[in-house]
Amino acid sequence: MADATPPTPTAPYATPEQPRVAVRGEARIEFDPEIARIGITISARGKDRRTALEDLTRRNAAALDLVKSYGPAVEKLETGAFSVTPQLTQHGRSERIHAYHGRVHITAVLNDFTALGELTTRLADLELTHVNGPWWSLRPDSPAHGEARRQAVREAVQRAREYAEAIGGRLSALVELADIGAEAPAPSYARPAPPGAVRGFAGAAGAEAAPALDLEPQRQTVYAQVNARFTMTPPQL
Repeated sequence: MADATPPTPTAPYATPEQPRVAVRGEARIEFDPEIARIGITISARGKDRRTALEDLTRRNAAALDLVKSYGPAVEKLETGAFSVTPQLTQHGRSERIHAYHGRVHITAVLNDFTALGELTTRLADLELTHVNGPWWSLRPDSPAHGEARRQAVREAVQRAREYAEAIGGRLSALVELADIGAEAPAPSYARPAPPGAVRGFAGAAGAEAAPALDLEPQRQTVYAQVNARFTMTPPQL
């Protein structure tokens, strides 16, 4: 029995009978943010270490209780750095401690932006509380990322088809489809500057609650880029 004819290997390079088209597909789509993150810094100051710790513990508990009271609107609540630092007197050579400064940092992630505006002002109304944010973002597994990638692929196919048709050919097969980062360093995009901070100081007991802050969510831009290579029929030149 005659041996079967081995398949002809695909030519590694383009040929006049099988030209190749290489294009880049890009997508840039704006989406509404899904979550917002705020940073909360609580401070305390006392003449002795115990007083500073007691005040810091009390204020930290009040801030945590306030954030937790918003229930499912808060997706994540984390305590970060904690410090109690002695402050030395400015004059004289002796290491005399003038006071103690305590700080604790909290991060909260919310998915309800109406609750976010109210919580931000209520936190800023607490004693010696510093609020940073909000920082708007999409979740890492957001469908927005997939939609941007699909649009980038569609744009690559359309661009390659237009190139082929411009010289009287048509696409015949896909040779390669790759993320930009798979072949070269991915482009970097400038991160927007963080928003200003809202500071809270000791307020009078029983004072009227601060009005909720009206926050306008910042739309998020999702980028996607792909490299695509196709074979095409011989052009009609």
